[in-house]
Amino acid sequence: MTNDELRLISSELNKYLPKNGKLAKAMRYSIFAGGKRFRPILCLATAKTLGCSAKKILPFACAVEMIHTFTLIHDDLPAMDDSDLRRGKPACHKVFGEAVAILAGDALNTLAFKIISSQPEASRVLAESLLTVVEGQAADIESKKKKISVSGLKKIHSWKTAALLKACVRGAALICGAAPKKIAALTEYAEHLGLAFQVADDILDVTATREKLGKPVKADIGKGFPHLIGLERSRKLAADEKIKSIKALVGFGSRADSLRQIVNQYVLS
Repeated sequence: MTNDELRLISSELNKYLPKNGKLAKAMRYSIFAGGKRFRPILCLATAKTLGCSAKKILPFACAVEMIHTFTLIHDDLPAMDDSDLRRGKPACHKVFGEAVAILAGDALNTLAFKIISSQPEASRVLAESLLTVVEGQAADIESKKKKISVSGLKKIHSWKTAALLKACVRGAALICGAAPKKIAALTEYAEHLGLAFQVADDILDVTATREKLGKPVKADIGKGFPHLIGLERSRKLAADEKIKSIKALVGFGSRADSLRQIVNQYVLS
């Protein structure tokens, strides 16, 4: 990730987002609340790996960020995770009210698909991943009522986190015209990256401070990986998944260095 890439993504997002009215303010508040831009960066890194221009991928990368932000807005609502803090700032519904927050999420979701409507294959991949994310959120809510197994938690994380990361690389690869074998390798990379990222996030939920994370801590203390298998085994699981993720890129050589860098930069346990 470079500052130039972050500026490029922010500039493109600013171009697409509406500018006037309370709904627009709520959408912009959440989009520009200081996120890492992990997912659009992943889209750009995939394009770079495939020798494709960033400009060609930018609309899709922005659509992914809008979808991700939409899920965060809705996850924070009282009926979902009931979180009052996101990215170090009050959650959207705490600033604009629940009704406007719900509509801001809805608008971001719809705008995302409008942006990539001319790319049907990438749109389909993103839509399928979003359905999986929603299914994962439903399973996560249901899991709070009962004891969950390690395999069950892995499945939820595969739905809630890895699904959208896989959409990033698959959608970008389709836009770039990549061969099926390369798409399969990139998908495997993203699957392992997603689990590594979420296990690391569970670890930080236990070990980090509210100020460092920018959101409430110990929110998943009763059902995260550290609770189920302990901190040390959780760290080993994250490390093993990082290794598997990087191994999936072996066929791309040095062209995939940006994707390898993402693993080490974003999976901190």
